[in-house]
Amino acid sequence: MSFVTLVRHGQANSAARDEGGYDRLSDLGWQQSRWLGAYFRSAGDVFARVHTGTLRRHLETTEAIAADCAAEPVRDERLNELEYFTMAQAMAEQHGIPVPVDREGFVSHLPMLFRHWQEGRLDGVPESFDSFERRVDDAIREIAAGQGRALVVTSGGLIGMAMRLVMGLDLQTMAHLCLAIENSSVHRLQPLPTGLAMTQFNALPHLDTPDRQHARSHL
Repeated sequence: MSFVTLVRHGQANSAARDEGGYDRLSDLGWQQSRWLGAYFRSAGDVFARVHTGTLRRHLETTEAIAADCAAEPVRDERLNELEYFTMAQAMAEQHGIPVPVDREGFVSHLPMLFRHWQEGRLDGVPESFDSFERRVDDAIREIAAGQGRALVVTSGGLIGMAMRLVMGLDLQTMAHLCLAIENSSVHRLQPLPTGLAMTQFNALPHLDTPDRQHARSHL
């Protein structure tokens, strides 16, 4: 069993309103990720393995971090994000709940979306809540069972689900936690004989200086 370091991708195209439009790093997202890579190197963090989802923003973040690792990054679709925009549109069309246009609206919208999704009230979405939960559980446990420290570059919703599984969170708490996760943030899981334990959440050591406070972002 090995430590697992989860990283949320750098800031993506926050002005987008669909999956394809969102899926690329902004200039700030590239900078956040390069700073994180520099932090890992200065701290002596060397990873035996790097895993990433297959989305463009995951691959670009991994490229910018350029972590010290003997092996090539492993691309794994199980580490891809839930399709928020697709499901938000479905909820708007099927239940008359509009897609939010600002962060304040997003804060109240995400818990409602998760509830509709979990209860099977969104028709035609790419996967069920249970399917998402299972694939995250399978991927994280498989990575944790490998040899050597692992870096995982993924998305906020997947990190939130991983925390739900590790800490036994209810749905509302999971939604609140997802809303807190910042771009390029670092989260760590430690394997114990009884299961996985969270040892770090939403850390931003590479942005924790006065001249980089402007570079913090959520969307």
